[in-house]
Amino acid sequence: MQPSPVSKYRPFPPVDLPNRQWPSRTLTRAPIWCSVDLRDGNQALAQPMSVEEKLEYFDLLVKIGFKEIEVGFPSASQIEFDFCRRLIEENRIPAGVSIQILCQCREDLITRSLEALRGAKSIIFHLYNSTSPKQREYVFNASRDDIIRIATHGVSFLKEKMQPLVAEGTRVRLEYSPESFTSTELDFALEICERVTDVWQPTPENKIILNLPATVEYGTPNVHADQIEWMCTHLTRRSSTTISLHTHNDRGTGIAATELALLAGADRVEGTLFGVGERTGNLDIVTTALNIYTYGIETGLDFGDLNHIRDVYERCTRMEVPARQPYAGELAFTAFSGSHQDAIKKSWAHQKPGRPWDVLYIPVDPADVGRSYKAIIRINSQSGKGGVAYILENDYGFQLPKLMHKEIGRIVNDLADAKGTELTTEDIHAAFLREYIERREPVTLEHFKTTERDSAVTCEASITLNGKRHALTASGNGPIDAFVRALGTTVLPKFEVLSYSEHSLGKGAEARAVSYIQIKTDRGQTLFGAGIDTNIELASIKAIVSALNRALAK
Repeated sequence: MQPSPVSKYRPFPPVDLPNRQWPSRTLTRAPIWCSVDLRDGNQALAQPMSVEEKLEYFDLLVKIGFKEIEVGFPSASQIEFDFCRRLIEENRIPAGVSIQILCQCREDLITRSLEALRGAKSIIFHLYNSTSPKQREYVFNASRDDIIRIATHGVSFLKEKMQPLVAEGTRVRLEYSPESFTSTELDFALEICERVTDVWQPTPENKIILNLPATVEYGTPNVHADQIEWMCTHLTRRSSTTISLHTHNDRGTGIAATELALLAGADRVEGTLFGVGERTGNLDIVTTALNIYTYGIETGLDFGDLNHIRDVYERCTRMEVPARQPYAGELAFTAFSGSHQDAIKKSWAHQKPGRPWDVLYIPVDPADVGRSYKAIIRINSQSGKGGVAYILENDYGFQLPKLMHKEIGRIVNDLADAKGTELTTEDIHAAFLREYIERREPVTLEHFKTTERDSAVTCEASITLNGKRHALTASGNGPIDAFVRALGTTVLPKFEVLSYSEHSLGKGAEARAVSYIQIKTDRGQTLFGAGIDTNIELASIKAIVSALNRALAK
């Protein structure tokens, strides 16, 4: 990289817009959505989709709810032409859905595109030509007037040649794009859009779509918003115009630029599922729409089965959705951090049915997009006690006492350190059972029963200690107290019970009880034990044995 001063690059010029309004506005409605996956997204693939794959993808877009779908560039290749024809001839386009095609402002390409569209009910004919100073200089060696003539002649030719389609009942709308709008002088972008609009003669009932693409993202999102607001306030036929956005993501701010430009007055958004597109991609419509959804705004798009949408996308495009992609990535709702896990668990416990979603670190309910709650907390060496407790409770039903969280968290954290990898929920469950439930050495409970007389409980127990069997008996104010007193007659360390809790594990006739007991030994050790049994009394006795075995193993 060039050392300071960096003279190789220049800052993007700001827009003179002293009375800008967009910073004080709030989004209150969703835009018109147009998917360009089948054209802009498809042409960015190393292996473009086949006709059959495009048909499957089109059906997916319709199911999601797109009412405007750009289906390709039918004058550019036979496969694009054939795909367009199959959509029309096989009646695959539902009522209320408009197909859009892209075409340069050339007579031969316009004629070929109209052939591809015969029989369609509703079409958006998307014409474009390059307008930026460097395109005019390097590519076309053309003046501003030359570029305007290309655009207006294309629109005029289309308006004449589309009449047979109109006579057959096809609704034709025009979309015009001054390509590289964001790097075009604003006064020239306005002039060419006005001249195109003069030719088309739109009305409030049949608007022209002026698409203002950030073909390459050069400026910051606020500058893009300024550009859009400037155009919206200077167009003479604003009420007859739909302002459309088409951002790219070269600076990684395509979504932000779109959101700010919607505040600036844009009506419509073009983009692709998961942002597939040339270079760093197009606008990611999934993320943008779900961002708007989290404001409590109905988007008109259904991402309720996001896993299926991702599967179709990955199969047809041969691209992968990154693991940390917003909303759709495998790890989008996953926390490994201990502090995050603790906050998620605590805020989740406060969530009430019918109340606004308010779970820390998770901006949208995963269930709304068809995601599983099981992936929310996953454990590695960075995780903490809250995450482990969450998994044991949500996946296996163990409602550990709060004081036990730190203890089990440390055990699982040590396991994660030793393995050096992420732990599965099965790993965590197995570690819990191994540490608390399955211990049989050095103390094994062989037999336990109680009798009650005159408010005193007497226990008769049999244990094996280091391979030697011991018969025990003692009385106390309850089964736990009696058993503790009985154990006090052996060589086992003396201890006191600090806390006790229990709950059912499962429901119905198959339900079992799980008990958690915290003890403190005469050596100063404080630790928990856990026991499971269909008999709640026996579960608590097993928990005492569990705690003792853990103490003796230290």
